[in-house]
Amino acid sequence: MGILPIDCSLFVLYAGRMDETLADRLRKGRAAVGNPTGRFEPEVRVATDDGWGLGDEEPRPLRTTLGVDSARKIITRNQSPDIPFDRSINPYKGCEHGCIYCFARPTHAYLGHSPGLDFETKLYWKPDAAVLLEAELRDPKYRAATLVLGANTDPYQPIERDRKLTRRILEVLADYRHPVGIVTKSNLILRDLDILAPMAAEGILRVAVSVTTLDRALARRMEPRAPTPARRLEAIRGLAAAGVPVTVLAAPILPALNDHEIEKILEAAAEAGAGAAGYVLLRLPHEIKELFADWLAANYPDRAARVMSLVRQTRGGALYQTEWGKRQTGDGPYAEHIAQRFRLASRRHGLHRGHPPVDESRFRRPPRAGDQLNMF
Repeated sequence: MGILPIDCSLFVLYAGRMDETLADRLRKGRAAVGNPTGRFEPEVRVATDDGWGLGDEEPRPLRTTLGVDSARKIITRNQSPDIPFDRSINPYKGCEHGCIYCFARPTHAYLGHSPGLDFETKLYWKPDAAVLLEAELRDPKYRAATLVLGANTDPYQPIERDRKLTRRILEVLADYRHPVGIVTKSNLILRDLDILAPMAAEGILRVAVSVTTLDRALARRMEPRAPTPARRLEAIRGLAAAGVPVTVLAAPILPALNDHEIEKILEAAAEAGAGAAGYVLLRLPHEIKELFADWLAANYPDRAARVMSLVRQTRGGALYQTEWGKRQTGDGPYAEHIAQRFRLASRRHGLHRGHPPVDESRFRRPPRAGDQLNMF
């Protein structure tokens, strides 16, 4: 086999040139500006212009892919003292809604992916979730307590229309009369009213709908593939009309971006039928700090510095606090001002009373074919 000659002069010229790092740019329908390497990866990858005009090209649209998560258990446990539940189910990993502030983004790094664009485009689902759930509920040692759907990523994100995984999970929970809480920002939840309304009538269901803003332009930028604010209010209205207790979540509150809307969000939600309200101050753990800062610079360069300054004022001078009790609400004068406004608005619109807790005593294992009948 012959050896091809190499033009060493060309090699020297190329080796002596430094490639220019390409700046990340916004992509239509995506919130994250870039795709930074996950924090557990041994190498950092950056895009460069090699002199052939790559930097002049428009970024190509990114397609959403769906992989399989071969989980062996479906119920996730937590012992966080500032979270009011100890178990949850997340049917999907990653979320196509693409909310730039999503606190679940850093979890994608555990999969070897980026918390940036990968989180929005490389999704995973658990096709055996309903089967795994029933196996766990059948265990004689299992004791029921409120189980939350959507604690990490939205159970009603767009791929749920086709996969119907959340619906199958709800069917199992309904059969077992298991107490459930759902957190979503999607009106797709109305599809499952035939399951949810009877559960609510039994007192074993509560739903929280996230309404981050009423400004459609802001929503399109920071939550590009989530339902519009109007559709989220539609979800509240439809759930309430069906007798489902609904809480509105004004979450997250982003300083100098949507904090002026607290009162309007609660008013609109109350008019739609919400019976309770909650909020969470913007959280920026791990890679979200850089992702959010890049998003701000690309979308709101005129106020980026002010927003980050206010975030630091609510986090003791840092961009995030991990202490229990502070990570959700922050501290300092600005954080207390937000909390006070929220309390007053909640009281004004009758959202401060909240809903009674779900009934955790109704859990029953339905009989299967061949089971011995219980005489008592």
